[in-house]
Amino acid sequence: MSNTFQTISPIDNSVYVERNYADQEAIKNALSKATKAKASWRLSSLEERAAICHKVVEYFMTHAEEIGLELTWQMGRPLKYTPFEITKGFQERAKYMIDIATTQLQDIQAPNIDGFSRYIKREPVGTVFVLAPWNYPYLTSVNAIIPAIMAGNTVLLKHATQTPVCAERYQAAFDYAGCPAGVFQFLHLEHDQVAEIIKDKRIDYVAFTGSVNGGAAIQKAMSGRFINAGLELGGKDPAYVRADADLSNAVENLVDGSFFNSGQSCCGIERIYVHQDLYDSFVKEFVALTKQYKLGNPLETTTTLGPMVRTNAADFVKDQIEDAVKKGAKALIDANHFEANKTGTPYLAPQVLIDVNHEMEIMTEESFGPVVGIMSVKSDEAAIQLMNDSDFGLTASVWTKDMEAAKAIGTQIETGTFFMNRCDYLDPALAWTGVKNSGRGCTLSPIGYDALTRPKSYHLKHNKA
Repeated sequence: MSNTFQTISPIDNSVYVERNYADQEAIKNALSKATKAKASWRLSSLEERAAICHKVVEYFMTHAEEIGLELTWQMGRPLKYTPFEITKGFQERAKYMIDIATTQLQDIQAPNIDGFSRYIKREPVGTVFVLAPWNYPYLTSVNAIIPAIMAGNTVLLKHATQTPVCAERYQAAFDYAGCPAGVFQFLHLEHDQVAEIIKDKRIDYVAFTGSVNGGAAIQKAMSGRFINAGLELGGKDPAYVRADADLSNAVENLVDGSFFNSGQSCCGIERIYVHQDLYDSFVKEFVALTKQYKLGNPLETTTTLGPMVRTNAADFVKDQIEDAVKKGAKALIDANHFEANKTGTPYLAPQVLIDVNHEMEIMTEESFGPVVGIMSVKSDEAAIQLMNDSDFGLTASVWTKDMEAAKAIGTQIETGTFFMNRCDYLDPALAWTGVKNSGRGCTLSPIGYDALTRPKSYHLKHNKA
């Protein structure tokens, strides 16, 4: 087996970069360096950690445009959007987690008892192994990396082979920040190597974002070890448009939530339920707005929809669409409307399906592409039942002018995040988490520090005078 891999750009099927997988000696050295570094890094001050993390953010902000270009070449998102992964989401999340660290990592004092000092310290877990995906390679990884470093852990990062330059950018940022040797490192790895590292006793926590099958593989590799893992495994996120919704607002945001990043988002909208009173109008406006997208070369400034990451990913979505149509669904978008749509390439036109039902995989299995199914419903109760009829539970949204109705629906939806009148957004002040096959654990928010620290109790009896 070759010890090298190539990143094939979806833009033109060219080799963007070629890299070597880490050999056993490199893996051994990385684990050794992380173990050595964590002994001193855990004793560093929060001020020192924050200064380094702020410098990391500074590096990314300074290089946002060139990082955006690299990202477009690696995974195909239009260049007009890729820099914003750094200047908006990355910066917002990193700064929030840095700013709340002082409060979240402070000692927890027990009630006073004369003659005793009692408190709980939040100590770092040790070395955190971060496994990041290609679709939002900076947004997903920053959720774990910055708070892990702030909590006093060392970090070992493995990025998807589709986006290896992202891992290298992180290393450049931490080097620029003057981070001590061994505190942050990356490795380019094969799946078997990932499993072996997880089994190594020098790894203390795993943060994984990826597929359900990938999460199962992480669980298997952890078998027999008493460590934890945060698993963010995707979704089949629903939206419900009530009869009282602001139609134009719902259409505008749900089209964007369905097709941004070519639908390659774990929290993107994949199924929509619309009250029958609004259904016809909603579908008409939704299709009209979808047709305004421009599918094409993501390096061109007019392109709003780039290629999917690989041809086989586009083929998977096409197969789902064809299967649904065979079972009675109606496709409302003529792919020929989008000139760049071509069989045998990652360039796939967006698609809107009606006359769908939950007997079709398009409404139950993750598509991770530019397709959405829309169903008519008669009531809130019917929408709730259909929204919960899923193996996933990452996010869900309701579109309504009635706040109390939204809250009542939210209490009944099996999801990690519930939105009203917005979708496809991570607020760093709120817990990013999922239920069912969307995984377990939490990143972001004050709760995001819990998994990256372990409690240690101090029960100190004073000497008598």
